[in-house]
Amino acid sequence: MLDISVGLLLLTAVVFFVLLFLLNSWLYRPLLSFMQEREESIRRDLENAAKNESGSQELLEEAAKIVDEAKHKASAMKQEALESAKAEAMKLIEQKKQELEKRMEQFLQELAKEEESVKSALISQMPLFKEALKAKFTKL
Repeated sequence: MLDISVGLLLLTAVVFFVLLFLLNSWLYRPLLSFMQEREESIRRDLENAAKNESGSQELLEEAAKIVDEAKHKASAMKQEALESAKAEAMKLIEQKKQELEKRMEQFLQELAKEEESVKSALISQMPLFKEALKAKFTKL
């Protein structure tokens, strides 16, 4: 029936174990060590990425603070410039008002002088007007 050869069985077992030994030393161990190194590299990269992320988050927060400070400074400078411009405008308005008041006073003085001269001229010509009126009334 079935004929089992012990020598052939032993030879197959020896070849199997030698092949197992060779595969283990040439293939499996280097493959496992490569996989462990790769896993360790990935773990380190993830840790570095987490550190970089927290560092970049800190930098982002710092940048946001700097931007906020700059906005506040710009707003303060704008407000200061606006107040300065308003003060300058008010100063110019006051100067113009004073100048106009002086010109108005001069105009009123000139007008008063002209009124006096017109009055004196009319008074000096009053006898002529009286005579002209009398002549008109006499014609009527």
